[in-house]
Amino acid sequence: MPPTEKRGRVHTSTVTLACLREPSAAEVDLDPRDLVVKPTRGSGAGGQHRNTTDSAIQVTHKPTGIQVRVESERSQHQNKASALALLRARLLDQQQGHQNKRRNDRRRSQLGTGMRGDKVRTIALQRGQVTDHRTGRRVNAKKYLRGEVDALWP
Repeated sequence: MPPTEKRGRVHTSTVTLACLREPSAAEVDLDPRDLVVKPTRGSGAGGQHRNTTDSAIQVTHKPTGIQVRVESERSQHQNKASALALLRARLLDQQQGHQNKRRNDRRRSQLGTGMRGDKVRTIALQRGQVTDHRTGRRVNAKKYLRGEVDALWP
């Protein structure tokens, strides 16, 4: 509760923050021919200076279609440097996302669903037998527990 609150009302707020690693120019190579850099006017308050100066920068990466707009600084050059850094970070994030997706898809394809149809082996200690469902072979449970599993494979 804020110290200035007189009526005992509780104030809540949330913030969402996305942290992207800032890659160096060597990590993500930006070809100037792939970029469309467009100076624009900033939005919001600022009066006459803001309404007559194209200090905001919008950069579009043509191959991916990713657009970045920066208007946080008063200088067009600073905004352009910030926009290119942000574009590099987003491109690196997208690239790593594709790599992670491929890796996760490979992992997922190796896993089963966990359903009964995925079972490989049934170990029935009450009956004293182990059944390998891929080969259809059975072995004594005591031998299996001792590590004698050669009889399960052809």
